[in-house]
Amino acid sequence: MNSKTTVFITGGSGFLGRQLIQDLVAEGHPVRALVRSERPAATVKALGAEPIVGDLDSFDAMRAGMTGCGAVIHCAAKVGQWGRWEGFLHDTVHGTENVIAAARAAKVPRLVHVSTEAVLADGSAIHNADETRPLPKKPNGFYPRSKGMAEQYVLSANGEGLETVVVRPRFIWGRGDTTLLPQLAAAARAGSWVWFGGGTHRMSTCHVRNVSAGIRSTLDKGRPGQVYFLTDGEPVVFRDFIGRLIRTQGVEPGERTAPLWVADVAASAGETLWRLLPLKGQPPLTRTGLNLFFREVTVNDGKARRELGYRPVIDIEAGLRELEAARR
Repeated sequence: MNSKTTVFITGGSGFLGRQLIQDLVAEGHPVRALVRSERPAATVKALGAEPIVGDLDSFDAMRAGMTGCGAVIHCAAKVGQWGRWEGFLHDTVHGTENVIAAARAAKVPRLVHVSTEAVLADGSAIHNADETRPLPKKPNGFYPRSKGMAEQYVLSANGEGLETVVVRPRFIWGRGDTTLLPQLAAAARAGSWVWFGGGTHRMSTCHVRNVSAGIRSTLDKGRPGQVYFLTDGEPVVFRDFIGRLIRTQGVEPGERTAPLWVADVAASAGETLWRLLPLKGQPPLTRTGLNLFFREVTVNDGKARRELGYRPVIDIEAGLRELEAARR
């Protein structure tokens, strides 16, 4: 894909979308980004992208914005560990169907869909999984279920003039995160952070700049109809990495621990209460969050390295130093 190829991005004002815009613009690509309101429009415009006002229901706006583009990168989805199934179905599943339809109507040749390792979540540990591992029959929550369905729609759409590729980054982190890291730091400041199970299990991670690098590689080299995991490299010990991540925000995570079975009971009880009453907000602990955080989730990015030539552009040490410097 030459530097003049125009790229259309959904979720352009989000954490990953902003990084993609910066990197694509730096490479010389014109970028158009789907935005829902004036504030995100200003954000993507400041980064060098052309805002396209609309949402995943706005077929005409997406088709018009995609016309003349060489690729679509679909980042937008309903993200979260809790909510009504109807919301996940509408935003993530039907939204993805609309993106595929708009890309076909605009005759875009390639669609890269940003999925997640969570599509494999079934309540058990995930150890060194690669792309051959099948999706579970009973996903562990609405988020994994909806992302798995969206991914399957994308893969089945491959062909007839549209090449589709899926990437699955694991645990996106780095400078510019306005969601997960602030939540971790807030829990630590409140003294509510607990190392369930001791936190000695391993996890895979992927810095946002590495995710961007992997996605950009798929624009040229990703085989149509294929899935690729993206990581920072070797897995890390959860407690070591998350502890250091929290400390970049100037707060100590503390030493509180509890058995994993306590967390399992708390998550199940909390979800039951929130469904029955119902209560505002979300349970303090969900089964999806528990299993993606406090049980091993390690994946193998060997396929991306072999086929895409993928290599991380920043290592964990440098990423943590960058966060610390940003705070200071």
